[in-house]
Amino acid sequence: MKAKWINSPYTFALGMFAMMVPSQAFSSFYSYFYVEKLGLGIGLATLARTIFLIWDAVNNPLFGYWSDRTNTRFGRRRPWVFGAIPLFMITFILVFSPPGGLSGNGLFTWFLVTLILYEAVATVLWVNYGALFPELFRGDRIRAKASAIQQGYQVVALLIATVVAPIIYTALNFSSMAIVFASVFGIFMFICMISVKEKREPEEGKPLKLVAAFKETIKNKKFWVFNFSNSFAQTVNGLVSSIMPFYAKYVLHITEAQVSIMLAAVFISVIPLVFVWYWIIRKMDGVKAWRLSLIVYGLAVIPFWFGSNLVSGIVAGIIFGFGLAGFFVTPAIVGGRIIDEDAEKTGLRREGIYTAVSGFITRSSGLISALAFFVVGMIFGYESGDNPGPDPTSTFRYLMSIVPLCLLAIAVIISYTVKFDFSKNKRGDHDIEQKINHQL
Repeated sequence: MKAKWINSPYTFALGMFAMMVPSQAFSSFYSYFYVEKLGLGIGLATLARTIFLIWDAVNNPLFGYWSDRTNTRFGRRRPWVFGAIPLFMITFILVFSPPGGLSGNGLFTWFLVTLILYEAVATVLWVNYGALFPELFRGDRIRAKASAIQQGYQVVALLIATVVAPIIYTALNFSSMAIVFASVFGIFMFICMISVKEKREPEEGKPLKLVAAFKETIKNKKFWVFNFSNSFAQTVNGLVSSIMPFYAKYVLHITEAQVSIMLAAVFISVIPLVFVWYWIIRKMDGVKAWRLSLIVYGLAVIPFWFGSNLVSGIVAGIIFGFGLAGFFVTPAIVGGRIIDEDAEKTGLRREGIYTAVSGFITRSSGLISALAFFVVGMIFGYESGDNPGPDPTSTFRYLMSIVPLCLLAIAVIISYTVKFDFSKNKRGDHDIEQKINHQL
């Protein structure tokens, strides 16, 4: 591979594209496949999901810790990713390819086992790919550029997974869909990894043992404030996407087909808008840009309150896309600085454990989203589509606008509880950034 593509933001972002295509298809359709198509009881499906989340909470920090302690001539992260590529392809296909004739406990066992295996391999990929980002890209400007490109690729992957998946499984079957998406993943993830050359920097400190590594991470106030703030913003992502069909039905009064048009407007607008945020970050400090993105994101959900038809819904969606683009791009800047500062303090590059713990905190935001749905539904009397209560319009206006606004206000407030002063390592980052920019 030509030198100009080594550690290039464009080739590195192919990894995000590769992982998001099957990951989005999995999160969107695995419950539908097992419950609706195969007849797995909703109680058993919920039990499997609960066990899945517990396993996720345990294995994330463990894989991050092991990744940080890996030291080979091929790098620390790349061996994990190369080893996980075929395993991820196999487990993803297995999730959507249960043996014929399974039902009841047999189907539940297959579902649970494949779910656990898939999640374990997916964690290895996400932790190690995520840990490479702050290592390869040093300095606010190059991180902003790499993050913007990465999120652009992610949006394209989301569109492919949500639009193409139903076409494939309707024309063929779910197993064929999984094979196609696993192949896409394998090809693009391999291209990404052969373009990565890890930096072999001498570490001043001794590797921390597991308990010591957790203690050092827990003591980092900036890390916890940053991630708890982001978790409230992340809740908005999940809440808005899950509420959108209800909002379309009860507030905008549009058809299911038109919901796709509205979602497409949001996703397509995000692609150019992430580069607008890249330009903003170049003009100001990364921490200030992150806080600004949270504020803008909060303001961007307000137009949903005034939606009444497809056109106003699309306009609100595009405005929301601007806030979403900012939240996609800016956290990578602050997260990278926190890891850099930790490395300066400990003499160790511990991207793995920070990425893993951060990922778990982010995924736990789904609990806040579920609670918000339950509470607002109780207030307005919404129970289900069969019993929507006396005022479903208000239910989903609040869930699409007022609740996200409150969550993002909390995120902004939390972001100001700690002073993010990275002045100590600013000069070092600037020197490294200049070298990287020269190479690119």
